[in-house]
Amino acid sequence: MSLSAREPAERSAPKPLRSAALALGIDLALVLLFAGIGRSSHERAATVLGLLDTAWPFIIGLGVSWLAARVARHPMAIIRAGLPIWVGSVLIGMLVRAATGAGTAVPFVIVATITLGVFLIGWRAIAALVMRLRTRTAA
Repeated sequence: MSLSAREPAERSAPKPLRSAALALGIDLALVLLFAGIGRSSHERAATVLGLLDTAWPFIIGLGVSWLAARVARHPMAIIRAGLPIWVGSVLIGMLVRAATGAGTAVPFVIVATITLGVFLIGWRAIAALVMRLRTRTAA
């Protein structure tokens, strides 16, 4: 096989990895945003360590969910990726918080569930809409 025959396959190979890395980055950023908004609304110190202290249980949940649902295979999918990531991030995050003595009051669980759902599923829904509109425009 000549070098030129292999080039197109080699160029397209990193795209799924790039999509997964981008999706993971967006998910992490949104979990951090959730923690930051929560800290701000409770007038907590705006420090990196404080942010990480609030976010780490949900980051653990996000990571476990990413691995368990094999999200890297379909990182943009709303149902196959967004739904398990959302549920896992909240459920595991709350279990970790409870195990470490952090708060899991019912209002907090409700707010976390709604906010992370809007964030983790919402950006995927917006991305899907944009991709559909681009496809229609290109056609």
